[in-house]
Amino acid sequence: MSEEASSITNFENDVLPHLNAAYDLARWLTRNQQDAEDAVQDAFIRAFRFSAGCRSGNTRAWLLKIVRNVCYSRLQKNRPQDLATPFDEQLHSEQGHSVSPETLLLKMEDKQILMQALEELPVTLREVLVLREFEGLSYREIAEVANIPLGTVMSTLWRARERIRMLLINYPNKPSLRRQVAAGTDEQHQNWAASGGRVGW
Repeated sequence: MSEEASSITNFENDVLPHLNAAYDLARWLTRNQQDAEDAVQDAFIRAFRFSAGCRSGNTRAWLLKIVRNVCYSRLQKNRPQDLATPFDEQLHSEQGHSVSPETLLLKMEDKQILMQALEELPVTLREVLVLREFEGLSYREIAEVANIPLGTVMSTLWRARERIRMLLINYPNKPSLRRQVAAGTDEQHQNWAASGGRVGW
């Protein structure tokens, strides 16, 4: 087998299994199917180009970092307003502990509402939440993918969860949803108290 053929085979074996994760992240960051597909295609071309000398042991995190960088470049070029969305601190002024979006997803009858709430997050919050809750990356892996300090990962994740909670509580014309979110919050408080104040996300 030639060196080129071997490189292609290795790339297919190592990287292609993470295609779905790459698309999911791109779709959440761009909020557009066609943009996500284009970003993933671009990311895979870049990944193949640099796969020989630049890939670390964690292929998935390495690929998602490339996808993330491609998406940010495209947003900066075509939709810079998405990257400039301000973070409203007033939405986070309440005392207490946020409910995991994963917990809310399991409790809610209308899962589409949660998806809409996620899309309303600023991209910097949305990416960290998606990488943690949906892709299952560790804090250190998220820090590597997003190129931010570990402490920033944790604080951003908290802010994203809290923003989701507030969006769902204030969702118009959905009193049943507000009751579900409130119930989830009470349950989370009880679990937090029972654990001695440790956060178990």
